[in-house]
Amino acid sequence: MPGEAPRGRGSAENPNSRFSKLRYEADADAAADLWDDSERDAPSPQTVVEEDGAKSVLSRNDSPDVPFDWSLNPYRGCEHGCAYCYARPTHEYLGLSAGLDFETRLLAKPQAAELLAQELAAPGWERKPIALSGVTDPYQPIERERQLTRRCLEVLVAFRNPVWIVTKSDLVLRDIDLLSKLAAVNAVHVAISVTTLDRELARTLEPRACQPRRRLDALARLSAAGIPTGVLAAPLIPGLNDHELPSILEEAAKAGARRAGYVLLRLPHGLKELFAGWLDRHRPLAKARVLGALEEMRGGKLNDPRFRSRMQGEGARAAQLARWFEVLCGRLRLERSAPKLSSDAFVIPGERQRLLFE
Repeated sequence: MPGEAPRGRGSAENPNSRFSKLRYEADADAAADLWDDSERDAPSPQTVVEEDGAKSVLSRNDSPDVPFDWSLNPYRGCEHGCAYCYARPTHEYLGLSAGLDFETRLLAKPQAAELLAQELAAPGWERKPIALSGVTDPYQPIERERQLTRRCLEVLVAFRNPVWIVTKSDLVLRDIDLLSKLAAVNAVHVAISVTTLDRELARTLEPRACQPRRRLDALARLSAAGIPTGVLAAPLIPGLNDHELPSILEEAAKAGARRAGYVLLRLPHGLKELFAGWLDRHRPLAKARVLGALEEMRGGKLNDPRFRSRMQGEGARAAQLARWFEVLCGRLRLERSAPKLSSDAFVIPGERQRLLFE
């Protein structure tokens, strides 16, 4: 029998980083189940947050698969603990594990807002949209206390720099006041990630993430506030949740989403073994079907890192999924293209007064 994950965690393993011999063992008895509404944002005795002494916070993206050139990640690691998270292997660059370390040993960038302001005020800044975040969720549970994402948003509002936000947390509702200011100058878009509408599947697949219904409620409240919204059906896992695509898009459209996107499950580096372990624990009878279908869509492998194909796969099954998505979006009047945000209102704080006098 495969080992059980600590309660409220997505991974049961803590394999060595591919760059390090160090290994950290989690205390399974100390884990807490934070699924219930009353507990899901409570601090976990297993979660350790350290400070990241980053000298810059903006990262340039050179992938043609995503519609942004710059991203901002206030945190490294993510307490949501999603079993499928493609970002897990990034923790290995820190000498930590893509398993339990990724969801229990987090790094926060306390100077993120100040560094962001410096970079936006620099003469060479391109005034382009920034993605919040490109890797981990900017509204993961520790954001409630740390408020690094909110402070970064305050900077973006001050500069009126456009921002794309992707999250699976209803904590984004806390910042409607700031998002509304950016929406007034066409400088924001919020995409809510919905993996499944099945509460029990979500409970094991995304143990500390916001429940599906609460995400749709957040989508509705953002839309009602005049903030442009979309839904990201991600990841689609063939043989597990891909059949939910119509219902996810339909519910999102009812909630006011204007756009939709999807991403096929990605399993880079050691994530292949971690996700296979999750299947052993929670969906053993579906394991062969899921991994076989994924290989069919990944050229015979479990992962394909190539640009253009890594997000949607290749082959007949992938083409069928893409066409299905296209038809569903057409029926529901959901845009499939990335939003066009404006930087026309961009201004360096303090320059407004100087320009008025001049």
